[in-house]
Amino acid sequence: MKALVIGSGIGGLATALRLRKLGLDVEVFESNEFPGGKINSKWIGKYRFDMGPSVFTEPELMNELLQLAGQETFPYRNLEESCRYFYSDGCSVTLPVDEKKLIDVFTSQFGESEHKVKRYLSRVKKNYEAVKPVFIEVSLHRLRHLLNTKLFHALSRIPFYGLRSSMNDNNKLFFSNPKTIQLFNRFATYNGSSPYKSPGMLNIISHLELNIGPAMPIGGMVEITKKTYEACKSMGVKFNFSEKVNQITLSENRVCGITTNKNTYQGDIVVSNMDVHFTYEKLLPTVKAPTNILNQEKSSSAIVFYWGVKAKVNALGVHNIIFAEDYLNEFECLFKTKTQTNDPTVYIHITSKVEEGDAPIYGENWFVMVNAPINEGQDWDEIIERTRANIIQKVNKTLKIKIEDLIEEEEFSDPRKIEQLYFGKQGSIYGNSSNSSFAAFYRHPNFSKQVKGLYFAGVTVHPGGGIPLALNSAKIIERCVKEDYNLI
Repeated sequence: MKALVIGSGIGGLATALRLRKLGLDVEVFESNEFPGGKINSKWIGKYRFDMGPSVFTEPELMNELLQLAGQETFPYRNLEESCRYFYSDGCSVTLPVDEKKLIDVFTSQFGESEHKVKRYLSRVKKNYEAVKPVFIEVSLHRLRHLLNTKLFHALSRIPFYGLRSSMNDNNKLFFSNPKTIQLFNRFATYNGSSPYKSPGMLNIISHLELNIGPAMPIGGMVEITKKTYEACKSMGVKFNFSEKVNQITLSENRVCGITTNKNTYQGDIVVSNMDVHFTYEKLLPTVKAPTNILNQEKSSSAIVFYWGVKAKVNALGVHNIIFAEDYLNEFECLFKTKTQTNDPTVYIHITSKVEEGDAPIYGENWFVMVNAPINEGQDWDEIIERTRANIIQKVNKTLKIKIEDLIEEEEFSDPRKIEQLYFGKQGSIYGNSSNSSFAAFYRHPNFSKQVKGLYFAGVTVHPGGGIPLALNSAKIIERCVKEDYNLI
């Protein structure tokens, strides 16, 4: 059997490896000159930057994947702190990766109840562990996946998920300090959503970062791509770069191959790691698109500045957040008015804090990101210029420096570039947002119900956005292919 994979994001790479392990002949097609999708790297002068995702959790998923190819365990280091937070009134906190010390930060610096903090962290842990085997690791769209003994345990915890309240409302039940609430609300942005609209269930996202703690791949985030790509090649997966797929070819509601800008290929299975919206719009013109899924509100986009900074700023760690003063207004701008606030929350990621080779000895590589609305034809040149000035003002005020004098290298990305380079619909990073109680159930399945042999991987389909979920989408496809073609 022949499998054709469209796109070499981590979901596509992981799927290619898993299908090759099943014994299929696998070929990957990538429109860019490099693998990895958003997980890629670039040198700007003397500074190396991971261009996309920056938070790495659940490294065991990478270990499991690489071991399928007989590779050694994935190299990474555990970080001693999850993030440093800076507030508009001058307050700042560092959250350590240690339960006792973490609780002490919330109680001593934010005045929260020790009992409530413990109960909250315990609840998100139990919720995540209950939901993972029946939602994240399996298809919601195949009854045989759902019917297992763990389903009953997950159902028994429904009263604790916060399905009828937003993340913000759920967090207000536990915490009294607005700073604590804002901190926990932040995790909605991990899949491009608003904490004021997303269900309380999504508070489970904080479990991976606060209860377990983030890690950092040795060599940077791009090593996720490099190691998986190398594993695929060692297994015999073939790659075609700078080859854009133009259409998925069909015969009587069954895939029979693809056409590209260079050739035509036959295949029994086609896996799209492309944004599911564009898969239907550009590659499946004759197939009726599932409008009830694709018309959902899209996730946010981003504006990112890559700054080579000729200084060491000790106040910052690997992960840093400078919060907006009016958090609600920021999300109103993102999702309601589709504008860019003048007081954005600023995320600064500095890999050179642990990877010394990523910057010259005198400097640091700053990945500076703010959430942005999707592209609806706004004046992005004006927005980028204004946003850059606002970021500089916030950084200078918070850190008591003059950052504009320290930037010796600079590039930027915006929703237009995200759409052009990574084919994210309107620059959306995660496809649909989770800004409704049932949004999780309106993500596209990992297989087509209309076309036999067609599957979907990556962050725009089930189970959702982020590296761990993209890796799980590949596991789900592997299981579906086994079932569909009796490869068990």
